[in-house]
Amino acid sequence: MIEVKNISKWFDGVQVLHGINATFETGKTNLIIGQSGSGKTVLLKCLVGLLRPEEGQIFYDGRCLNTMNAEQRKELRMDIGMLFQGSALFDNETVLGNVMFPLKMFSPLSYKEQIERAHFCIERVGLKNADSKFPSEISGGMQKRVAIARAIALNPKYLFCDEPNSGLDPRTSLLIDDLLSDITHEYKMTTVINTHDMNSVLGIGEHIIFINKGFCDWSGNDKTIYRSDNQNLNDLVFASSLFKEVKRYMEKNANNSNTKR
Repeated sequence: MIEVKNISKWFDGVQVLHGINATFETGKTNLIIGQSGSGKTVLLKCLVGLLRPEEGQIFYDGRCLNTMNAEQRKELRMDIGMLFQGSALFDNETVLGNVMFPLKMFSPLSYKEQIERAHFCIERVGLKNADSKFPSEISGGMQKRVAIARAIALNPKYLFCDEPNSGLDPRTSLLIDDLLSDITHEYKMTTVINTHDMNSVLGIGEHIIFINKGFCDWSGNDKTIYRSDNQNLNDLVFASSLFKEVKRYMEKNANNSNTKR
């Protein structure tokens, strides 16, 4: 579990995060959503230690990130997996080479064990027999799965994903969502996903926080979001006519269920 307590952040005298309080739960897909420029990416960078907030504290299962020394931060990074927006694969490395990279850098495993672990992760994301291919030889969706395999290679406790569905078609996005959800539950990870994809919000949003102009404006899940009366949230999530119809349908069903009771 990751706890955020009263986090505030400034850039050049402009406050971009205002006293954020949030909890990211273990074994669940935790989503951060908001308009572009809302502060959600800044929050994600604070969580992983890329930015240091001016105020507030961040706790990883009770360990305070703010007060960790260099050695403690290094140990924490061993427990963190990161899925970048553009996959960030090495073009000159094969699928196997990309997945083995963090193992070579940080793992105490023998070379043989590293290969076995990399093969396991590659197969786990459904890319068996793709070991020798280069990123340029596989699709965007496959590249994203390679990036997921690399992110879980060190068997992390915490997985951070920055716009995992960016640039993917709707069908592939759903496959990535399902994969992230399955891996989260299977390995009991604390998964934090920064996303603009409303299909992800409604499909795998077991815990959701909505950042609006630097404030945490709402929190809930993929069920309670249909009943939200937060207009800013509704404008973001249910902007399209299709999602508006879905919201009306869910609200109608909820009202009918309450009437029957």
